[in-house]
Amino acid sequence: MRTNISFFLNGVEQIVSDVRPDTTLLNWLRLEKSLSGTKEGCAEGDCGACTVVVAEANGNSQKHLAKGVRPIKAKAVNACILFLPMLDGLSVTTVEGLAGPNGELHPVQEAIITHHGAQCGFCTPGFVMSLYAGFLNGLDGSEQQINHLFAGNLCRCTGYGPLVKAALSLAHQTPPDWANARLEAEWLYLQSVSAATDPKYDLAIEGPDQAFYAPTSLSALEHLSCAYPDATFVAGATDIGLWVTKQHRQINRFIAIGRVVELKEISKTETQILIGAVVSHSDAMLALADVYPGLAEVWLRFGSMQVRNSGTVGGNIANGSPIGDMSPCLLALNAEVTLNKGGKRRQVPLKDFFVAYGKQDRQKEEFLENLILPRLGKAEHLYAYKISKRFDQDISAVLMAAWLKHDQGKIKELRLGFGGMAAIPSRALRTEEALIGHDLNQPLPTEAISALAQDFQPITDMRASSEYRMAVAENLLRKMLFEAAADDHGMRLYSSPLIKPDPLASAALIEASDA
Repeated sequence: MRTNISFFLNGVEQIVSDVRPDTTLLNWLRLEKSLSGTKEGCAEGDCGACTVVVAEANGNSQKHLAKGVRPIKAKAVNACILFLPMLDGLSVTTVEGLAGPNGELHPVQEAIITHHGAQCGFCTPGFVMSLYAGFLNGLDGSEQQINHLFAGNLCRCTGYGPLVKAALSLAHQTPPDWANARLEAEWLYLQSVSAATDPKYDLAIEGPDQAFYAPTSLSALEHLSCAYPDATFVAGATDIGLWVTKQHRQINRFIAIGRVVELKEISKTETQILIGAVVSHSDAMLALADVYPGLAEVWLRFGSMQVRNSGTVGGNIANGSPIGDMSPCLLALNAEVTLNKGGKRRQVPLKDFFVAYGKQDRQKEEFLENLILPRLGKAEHLYAYKISKRFDQDISAVLMAAWLKHDQGKIKELRLGFGGMAAIPSRALRTEEALIGHDLNQPLPTEAISALAQDFQPITDMRASSEYRMAVAENLLRKMLFEAAADDHGMRLYSSPLIKPDPLASAALIEASDA
C-alpha cells in the first residue's frame, strides 16, 4: 500500500506527498506547479477553461493495435472538479506540455493560430486541450464531430467559427516524430502501472482530518467499504467535486473506486448487459450505441464531453438525483442494480432503489457494483427525450423514456420513466396502464392525460413551472406515440451520426464483449 500519489505530468513522473485529498487538480497545477495555462472559470465543470487531457493504458500495445485499438486512451476532462489523488497511475497533459523539445508548436496549436482561433487566452487553452484529445483519438473531418467535441468549452470572444475551421484542418493528420516519441514514453509509463492489482499498488492517504483510499481490486474495495461505512464513495467526482468547490463541504473519508478493474467492464450476453459501476458515460455510449439507439440523443446531451469522460453511469444512478438523465432511461428498461456488502450481493430493481429525495435502498456498507440491463427483444423499442433550456450541457426540466412492445400497431407492454416530475426518478404506472392496448395511429387518449395528472404533481422551480412540466410530459407522450407508429410502419429508423459502435473503445470493453 502506498501513501504517495504518482502520475505522469507533461512527460515527467510526479511523486506527491503531504497533500489534502480534496485538493483539486486545477489548484495543484496552478498553485504548486505554476502551470497557469490551465484556467479557472466556473470551478464546476461547465466552462471548459480548465480542460486537461488525462490518459490511461488501453491494454497490450501490439495485441490491441491489431484490433484497431490505440494503446493510449486519452480523454479531455475538467481539472477543476477532479481531486488530485484520482490521478494516481494516470498521465496528465496540460497546455504547457504540448510544444516540442525545441519549442516546436504542436499541430493543434499551429492550426488554431493559423485559423485565428486564439484571442484573449483565457478560454483558448481549454479549446486547445479538447482538440488535442480529439486529435489523438482521430478526427474524421466532419463539422458535427467538432461541434460535439467543443460543446463543453465556452468561447468568450473569438467565436466558434475559426476554432471549428482549425479543427477541420487537422482531420486525418498524424503527429510529428517528436510527438510520437513523447506518446511512446507516456505509453511505457502507463503500461508499467496499468494492470496492477497487487495490494502494494493501493493508495492510502491518511491525514489528521481526512483520508483517501483508492483500491485496485474488488476484494480490497469490499474490505474498505465495511471498515469505513461512513466513507464517501467517489468515481468521477462530477457531482462530489462540486460539494467541495461550491458547497465547501468537509469530506472526512473518501473511497475512490475508479481504479477497481472489475468495475470498469461491460459484459454482454444474448439477453442482458452488465455495466460496471465506474464505466464512464463516454465508454458506455460507444459500446452500447448499437444496442440502445434510442438513447443516442440523451447521451449526447448528457453534460459535455469532459463530463461524460469523467462521470460514470453507476455514479449517476447512485447519486439518486430526480433530474439525473440516465435514471428515467434505465427505469424504462426495467434495469436492476447489484449492491455489494463485503462480498455479499443483492440485486434490486431500479424502480425500488429510489426511495425518497436523497435516499436510496442502499446500506452504509454497500456499494453499487454494476447495473443489469435487459436487451431489447423483437418488436421492443426504447425512446428517450430530454427537454432543457439549452441543447448542450444543461440540466433537464423534464426527461421521459419509454420502453414499449407492440403488436399489429397496438401497445402490448409499456414502461415510462420520468425525471424532473417528482422528488425521485419515477415510473408513470397509471399512465402505462391507461395506454395498454392503445392503437399507435390514434391520438393520445384522454384517459392517459388524466392518469398522468394522477402520477405526477411536479414542483415549480428555476428550470420550469409545474404547468410547463405537465404540458411537456403530455406532449412527449404524443411524440413517443407518433414515432412508435412510424417505426411500426417501417418509416423511421433510430440513428445518430455522432454515436457509432467504436472500434477504438477501451480494451476492457472489447474483450468483455467478445467473451
